[in-house]
Amino acid sequence: MCLGIPGKVVAVNQDENWAVIESFGVQKKVSIALVDEEVAPGDYLMVHTGYALGKIDLKEAESSLKLWEEILFAKQPS
Repeated sequence: MCLGIPGKVVAVNQDENWAVIESFGVQKKVSIALVDEEVAPGDYLMVHTGYALGKIDLKEAESSLKLWEEILFAKQPS
């Protein structure tokens, strides 16, 4: 099983095949070598271990981010 995290593209370098994405207020440089579409700032990418796997639409990104927030901020049973 692999877990992907969506991120909003804030910068792109097409010549070097990388983009900077932002998720939960954290920015990270990721490879876009596996993405077969043009990537531009404002796009959303699904990322796994530093590699963007593909573009996703805003609705899918929001849904996935909401699930991550529920997991990350869930209260632990005491």
